Amino acid sequence: AATKLASAEKLMYFCTDQLGLEQDFEQKQMPDGKLPVDGFLLCVDVSRGMNRNFDEQLKFVSNLYNQLAKTKKPVVVVLTKCDEGVERYIRDAHAFALGKKNLQVVETSARSNVNVELAFGTLVQLLDRSRGKAKIVPYFEALKQQSQQIAAAKDRYEWLVGRLVKSHHEAWPGASRKMQAAPEFRDYVYLEGTLKAKKLFLQHVQRLKQEHIERRRRAYLALLPQALDALVPDLDEIDHLSRAKAEKLLEAKPDFLKWFVVLEETPWDAGGHADRADSERIPFDLLETPAAEQLYEAHREKLRNERRRAEMRRAFRRTLEGSPFVTPGKPWEEARSFIMNEDFYQWLEEPVYMEIYGQHQKQLIERAKEDFQELLLEYSELFYELELDAKPSKEKMAVIQEVLGEEQRFKALQKLQAERDALVLKHVHFVYHPTKETCPSCAACVDARVEQLLASRFARPPERQHHQHHPQQHRGGGGAGDPNVDRINLVILGKDGLARELANEIRALCTSDDRYVLEGKVYELALRPIEGNVRLPVNAFQTPTFQPHGCLCLYNSKESLSYVAESVEKS
Repeated sequence: AATKLASAEKLMYFCTDQLGLEQDFEQKQMPDGKLPVDGFLLCVDVSRGMNRNFDEQLKFVSNLYNQLAKTKKPVVVVLTKCDEGVERYIRDAHAFALGKKNLQVVETSARSNVNVELAFGTLVQLLDRSRGKAKIVPYFEALKQQSQQIAAAKDRYEWLVGRLVKSHHEAWPGASRKMQAAPEFRDYVYLEGTLKAKKLFLQHVQRLKQEHIERRRRAYLALLPQALDALVPDLDEIDHLSRAKAEKLLEAKPDFLKWFVVLEETPWDAGGHADRADSERIPFDLLETPAAEQLYEAHREKLRNERRRAEMRRAFRRTLEGSPFVTPGKPWEEARSFIMNEDFYQWLEEPVYMEIYGQHQKQLIERAKEDFQELLLEYSELFYELELDAKPSKEKMAVIQEVLGEEQRFKALQKLQAERDALVLKHVHFVYHPTKETCPSCAACVDARVEQLLASRFARPPERQHHQHHPQQHRGGGGAGDPNVDRINLVILGKDGLARELANEIRALCTSDDRYVLEGKVYELALRPIEGNVRLPVNAFQTPTFQPHGCLCLYNSKESLSYVAESVEKS
């Protein structure tokens, strides 16, 4: 209770750890000479102490206060260790202060740093009345306010760390220097201390490292199915192998090191492999993890399913080939109920079966058309008495259909009547104009094949020297004969006999070897009249032996004009 102290050669103490270990701490002496005491903080421990009777303590505090009161100096009662405070002790301490001329009481906790500054500030305000009166806040309310303040400061500090620290390789000394000037860093350090700031930084760096490792793990696992596809694509190799035996098989593969790396330091995520520049290959010990084992099992199951689906495709094709219900031109909707069963639906989607059915139908139709063409050739006497260049009349078509009607090859195209009629008309055209262009065998026509064989096996005669002076000859594609002759390949497009009529008229104006003279220039003409669907090979604008230089389009009605327009667009 003394109000005057002498401090010569006395050390300032900062913490209890300093007691007995003064040499390990800063040696800072108190001011020399007389030291006046201006006020007192009367501290009362309100925690539950071992072998300590609070009532006895309060009696001691009361006696001490009586001594302090004689000094006429201001006194503030400070309740300490309120973080472990006993409610009755706190209540009794307040009652004691209330009975002593309304002593001011501040509830504090040094450990939680709650109201410590408020205790000193309250005493200073009693010494200096010019200062504003400090509002005394109960411990739990102050703790709540401080917790909110610390939480807000922590959020701001973590935001700062997240913004500035992007790599898990960052170290605390460098990072703290970078953050030193930032208010978010200074505020948090002031409230919680450097050690807690460092701890949060290290947690952030650890998070970054885990995220980096997880990204690498996901990348490796994403690459693993590709590696398995490349190294063990055959089900027979691995169908009955465990994962451990499969690892030995993988190691024996020639391309093993292209996909995997065997590390000396395992597991891979404990060492520095994830940080290496050449870390794209999969660490081999990753295969021992549950996720990798699941992918291995998924790979085997995928191969099994692929094999089963391939078997289903083959079984479905066999069903199609053996089914009497699948005839040329029959739509999928009509055939489906006769050929589909539950096993098919279990393994493949319907669009897959529709695609296979479409391919099968294409083959069926091609075979049926070939067979029908043979049938027409066998009944060639039906077409002898037709007029040249004339379309068969309805009556004649009815006779043809009546004669052929009982033939199975005729009935096979029952659902494709339009195409069957077109084949009859095309056959009529072929009978009266038997050329390689009108041949129903198309590319397989013997005349066309002979030309191709001759062109590929026999060299052309050497070009004559004076050919160099006739660029038109080369551009026109003329042969090795007369250099003054240009060859012109001409398509004549017209419906209902128009193309054939004009072709015949042009031929009538030519010489016997299909040459035409215009203004003293000789041209060799090759004509290709087209009257049908230009998407069919027999009516194509160009063939392996015919490259057109131009096209004459003929029409004499809206219908024939539409045909010309559509054909030109299609070609």
